[in-house]
Amino acid sequence: MRWVDRIGRRLKLRDIHVLMAVAQSGSMAKAARDLAVSQPVVSKTIGDLEHILGVQLFDRSPQGVCPTPFGRALLNRGVAAFDELRQGVKEIESLSDPTVGEVRIGATNPITEGLLPVVITRLWRQHPRLTIHVTQADAVALLQNLRERTVDFIVGRTPNLTAARDLSLEILFEEPQLVVAGPKNPLVRRRKIRLAELLDEPWILPPADAVAGALIAETFHAEGLALPQAVISCGTLPMTGVMLETGPFLAMFPRSLMKLAPKRYPLKVLPVELPNLSRPVGLVTLRNRTLLIGQ
Repeated sequence: MRWVDRIGRRLKLRDIHVLMAVAQSGSMAKAARDLAVSQPVVSKTIGDLEHILGVQLFDRSPQGVCPTPFGRALLNRGVAAFDELRQGVKEIESLSDPTVGEVRIGATNPITEGLLPVVITRLWRQHPRLTIHVTQADAVALLQNLRERTVDFIVGRTPNLTAARDLSLEILFEEPQLVVAGPKNPLVRRRKIRLAELLDEPWILPPADAVAGALIAETFHAEGLALPQAVISCGTLPMTGVMLETGPFLAMFPRSLMKLAPKRYPLKVLPVELPNLSRPVGLVTLRNRTLLIGQ
């Protein structure tokens, strides 16, 4: 019998479940309490796994345990295995009743403020028995969530994914940037404004290491301009919107946000012609992973 076949016969899903619990809790004793079993059972399960595989899966210390590179490799595959089983159960549920199920969406801040509520409302009206979970975070955190399989897909702008061979990107639409200000800002009375004229205005900008921050910097650079100094660095749209409405500040918002959430953001779009740069919003999934959403 081949070595892989022996492993397949001796390695059980229950063992991987214990492994994941120990890694998550950082302690054999805590994992035992979480699993409602005795600590010797947990210790024996991990010891048996290490004996089967011939490697040490955890580093032990008085402070607890931490996965070794071998343990981390098995954990990554274990998460994928449990996710595939969950997908299998969802597929059975979908086949028996395609109007029932759940979907876990990861989205960036502008999408959850503008596009996503419209889409979810329409989807729920068509499938009222569908359960929808939404996770909002920045693009980098969402990509980690996707790889950890805590979301099914991501909607929003993401960093360059050319080198990410495990991910698939479907472009949904182009999302231009708009320069926005509060309704009482004197600039709203202008008929035409060049971006260069706004360099000395008080800008609210997202952090430079955020996807939105990089896009705004690219916009200025395309006009041969340096990015203005932000008087306020803020990556939160609701706070930025309040400050724009009540103060003399400027910011850049995506077009869909201004179109789909005008009551939430009663701001004015300034007549600034910006360079025609690609600003795609896409749907990101794990490659070769089928999505099962109520049809």
